[in-house]
Amino acid sequence: MLPDQKPSNASIRNRFSKAKLLNSKWTALEVSKKEKHFLVTEVIREEESQQITGCILQAVMTKNEYTLTPDDLKDASRWRIGWK
Repeated sequence: MLPDQKPSNASIRNRFSKAKLLNSKWTALEVSKKEKHFLVTEVIREEESQQITGCILQAVMTKNEYTLTPDDLKDASRWRIGWK
């Protein structure tokens, strides 16, 4: 890639530590039902390996909860780290 070229959104990934996933804040880029800002309220781990396999995001406005994988949150075309 040339220095003056910007990478496409498809190749951009959010980088975060899975160890710091709990209580992290996220902004959805596609707003649905007035749900834009989310908070990770629970981390789901495998029993044997303790590896993180998912997390529960709670919408700040509606308190609805959604289960996602950490790989879903890495998609920068759908999610931004923090509340923006």
